[in-house]
Amino acid sequence: MTGIDDEPRILLIDDLRSFADGRTAAVARTSAAGVALLERYRGRRVDELWLDHDLGGADTIWPVVEVLERAAFDEHPFDIGVVNIHSANPAGAATMAQALRRWGYRVRLAAGSPDVAYRGDPTATT
Repeated sequence: MTGIDDEPRILLIDDLRSFADGRTAAVARTSAAGVALLERYRGRRVDELWLDHDLGGADTIWPVVEVLERAAFDEHPFDIGVVNIHSANPAGAATMAQALRRWGYRVRLAAGSPDVAYRGDPTATT
């Protein structure tokens, strides 16, 4: 039997990119899917959370950031080792980092990181 404890502890929320090395991760391609993914991990350790700012069309990461902020405001922040912001949008990345750091999340700006790349089917989720 498999359950959430067997699932990857790395989450990626990005509309187009995946991990260049093919590492196992739970992936969401929209903000709504990102919020649902976070909810699956509420109360559980996440080693790495990778966030892109622009998620296609008018969709952005802000609904996800708001869930993280609300959890911290309610004194139940998500247990995340590090939030990696790999967005190519410098203004969006800086604003995300500022918001999440304000609530005590450990944030690393990772724009241009070789860890994420455009590859595979951008609509696929795992």
